[in-house]
Amino acid sequence: MIDLHTHTFFSDGALVPSEHVRRVEVLGYEAIAITDHADASNIGILIPNLVRVAKDLNRVNKTRLIAGVELTHVPPPLIAGLVTACRQLGAQLVVVHGETPVEPVAPGTNRAALEAGVDILAHPGFITLEEARLAAEKGVVLELSGRGGHSLTNGHVANIARQAGALLSVDSDAHEPDDFLSAEMAEKVALGAGLSLEEYRQVRENMRVLADRAAGR
Repeated sequence: MIDLHTHTFFSDGALVPSEHVRRVEVLGYEAIAITDHADASNIGILIPNLVRVAKDLNRVNKTRLIAGVELTHVPPPLIAGLVTACRQLGAQLVVVHGETPVEPVAPGTNRAALEAGVDILAHPGFITLEEARLAAEKGVVLELSGRGGHSLTNGHVANIARQAGALLSVDSDAHEPDDFLSAEMAEKVALGAGLSLEEYRQVRENMRVLADRAAGR
């Protein structure tokens, strides 16, 4: 199992990074990204701290920790600049909180994130075919979410991604210990979105490639 979108105590999650990683290590995870919510107010604290913790934990744990960030409710005109700043601070994986149908995310967020070349556009809601084609062109991964509410448009996202040839991930968006996905539940999220088993196998391989690339940054 690989999960590229999770949260800890340092935004709105329940666990400190060490326990967070230990919980999924017991579940047999290969890698996990911690992507706490951020904007310009906290990236300078959040990212360097997580990079340091990841370096320490990766020396001793089986599960690889990827130091990420999720830019959340950032006004679209500011997204590109913050993506650059996050990478300069050492973020290995940059996620943008997409236009989920259950939150008032500013219109244009999906496109701004895609144009900025983020790694993952989380729960992109009613993403358009044109936007999905841009994601395919830029190599941005579109997320199928295991989180209630955000998952309402998983079927739409899967269908549009298939038409556009865009890459997909299946992530938990975990905030609490019970949110972590087992391998069986992750498969159910994918199949419930309309993917075939073969398509889901490809999604898992895409996630492994992205995790490896992120870890090398």
